[in-house]
Parts: sequence; structure tokens; C-alpha cells
Amino acid sequence: MTIRKEIIDELIATSGGKVIGPDGLAKELTKALLERALSGELDYHLGYEKHDIAGYGTGNSRNGTSRKTVKGETGEITIEVPRDRNGTFEPKLIAKHQTRFEGFDDKILSMYASGMTVRDIQGHLHDMYGVEVSSGLISQVTDSVLEEVKAWQDRPLEALYPIVYLDAMVVKMRHEGKVENRAVYTAIGINVEGVKSVLGLWVSNSEGAKQWLAILTNLKNRGMKDAFIICTDGLKGFPEAIEAVFPSTLVQTCIVHMIRASLSFVSWKERKAMAADLKLIYKAPTVEVAEAALEAFRAKYPKHGVVADVWSRNWQRVIPFFDFPEEIRKIIYTTNAIESLHMTLRKVTKNRGSFPNQEAAIKLLYLALQKVSKKWNAVQGWREALRQFAIRWPERLQQGLGG
Repeated sequence: MTIRKEIIDELIATSGGKVIGPDGLAKELTKALLERALSGELDYHLGYEKHDIAGYGTGNSRNGTSRKTVKGETGEITIEVPRDRNGTFEPKLIAKHQTRFEGFDDKILSMYASGMTVRDIQGHLHDMYGVEVSSGLISQVTDSVLEEVKAWQDRPLEALYPIVYLDAMVVKMRHEGKVENRAVYTAIGINVEGVKSVLGLWVSNSEGAKQWLAILTNLKNRGMKDAFIICTDGLKGFPEAIEAVFPSTLVQTCIVHMIRASLSFVSWKERKAMAADLKLIYKAPTVEVAEAALEAFRAKYPKHGVVADVWSRNWQRVIPFFDFPEEIRKIIYTTNAIESLHMTLRKVTKNRGSFPNQEAAIKLLYLALQKVSKKWNAVQGWREALRQFAIRWPERLQQGLGG
């Protein structure tokens, strides 16, 4: 439907130029449209329009209106809700006892998901729409997603996620009466279409291989049968936990984590030169060239044998990505996908200081995830990656596709 420009110009002129805000045109139009729609609902309920002689003798008729104030995107609006004489009319657009209409709750959830505190939301709604909203109402609206969160956490997963990223972030929350740093575990999976999704959020007192084992078991119990490559940081015992649940999966240690761990052993003056030499290792075209570069690195930095040892100890978890072409290497050599997500989540949580409980933390993180994931696109170079997977693991790929 298109409204003629002349009508819009006339409405704006009539409003004195006030379009949005507590006394704006948008509010008056919303009121008029709501009342018109409610009147239409009553027409349908009664079976005849106002003043229509078809209504004579039907046993039910209009019975005036009752005043009701509702909150919406244009602020508080007082509307006249039509009634019927028998009291059987149940409006659908604005139900009985409903004080907010569609869009208002979504606005609160969107602001909450952006990291705004309850006080921030109250101030914004008051300044923009002249609406006074209690902290209890905001909590009620945000708590309404808790059932949705539980369903999301328990939802069935796809049988195959060719690539999975696993990592954890620290969030302050109250636990057993004390504010603690607690680990929030995150898993991102890329499905066979190349689409990323967060597979779940879990909370524990700290990050450890034992907890990751429980999380991986949860993923398997929810239907995830296989992953070709799982990318992780260098947490001790992590690869063994993965292989205990998914024995056929390649475990790729994040190269960026390896570089950080290496450079932590040297002074700031030495880091630039050493980073350039480390690049010769992980940018090598083959495993053999990489091994030669590692030995050359060890010989060049005899006083920093501990750095070379970091790579030697983790070598079997470093080299899997050398078996793949550049398109796949870019996808799996780092856990940047999940670290970027964690950076976004930290921006959302920083205004909170700490959360009163685990439930409050997960609620906010879930809402933030839903917002940020809408911007995710399919992984670049995924077609080539899938072709490589089809050559290397044809049976596993076929099983993952349901064949």
C-alpha cells in the first residue's frame, strides 16, 4: 500500500511539523489506526457494521467504549476500546489486560542486548517517548526470553559441522554469595552450507579440559555426530578431550595463540624480529619447509630455546592446516571467529560490572548473540573448502548430509 504524497504533506502540516515524540504525528496516527482496527474486529465479532440494520434482533450489539492506556514505540497512547453488550468480545490486536503492544517489548530487548543497563533503558524511553517504565517491567520483558534461551540451549544440532571453534571468556557474576570470575564457554559451528552459528553457551568456575569434555558430550547428545576440524587454543588436555568424543576429528591449535605464547617469553625490543621469523614457520608451503624453518629459528635464537620448545611440544596440533590449500588455511589457522564474537560480547557486558547470577548473564549474552549473528554472512572460500572435504572425507561428508 502506498499513501499519496499529498496526504502525507497535509498530515505533517496539520501536526505543525511534529512527526515523532510524545506529541508527534506518529503517535496520533497509531492511536487512530489502533482504534479503527479494534472497531473492525468488533464488526467481525458481531457480524455486522455499525448502524447496519442487519444487527437488529441479533441479541448482541455495541456498548460504547472503555478507555485504556498502552505503551508502544510512539510512547504512551490512550485508546478507546469498543465493547459489546454481552461482554463476549475478545480483541486480538490489543488483548484484555494487555498494556504494551507489538514492538515495545522488542525495543526493550534490543536496547538490553546492546548492553544498556536498566537505568539507561528507562532514561531512553522517557526522553524519546515520554514513557515511564519501571525496572520491574524491564526485568519482566527480558525474563520472557528465559524459556527461549532454554529451548535454544537444548535444540537439536545438525549431524555435521565441518569446522568448529571452541573457546571461553571470563564474566563476573555472583556465585554462592560472592562475585567471581567465571568462564563462559562458547562453541561456533560452520555447517555444510558454510553458515556460522553459536551451538551453545555454558558456565563453569574456570576453563578446563574436564568441562570441555562435558560440553563436547552435550553437543554429541544433541545430534552432532562429526566435525572434520575443531580449532582451539593451547589449553592443556583440550585435544585429548576432543578426541575422546570425536575420535576422527583433526584438532588444530590456534596459530595466533601460539604466536602470543611465544612472544610472551621475550622483551618488547625482540618481538618484532622474532614475529617475522615465526611467520616463516606457519606461512611455510609444506610441513617439511615448516620443520626446517623451526630448526633455523632454534639455531638463530639459542637463548630462547623455550620459544622453539613451545612449537615443538604442540607440533602435531600445529601442522594439520598444512595439509590444506590457502582457502582452508585462512579459515582454520586461528580461532579469530570466536574471539571476535567474544570481543563483541565483552562490549555488551562491560557496563554491568557483575551479574547477580548466572541466569542474568546468560540472558544478556543470548540476546546479544541473536543480535550480532544476524549480521553473519556465509564463510568466504567455502565452496573450495567443501570440495577439499569431499575429496578427503567423502563417506563422512555423505553421512553428514544424511546419505
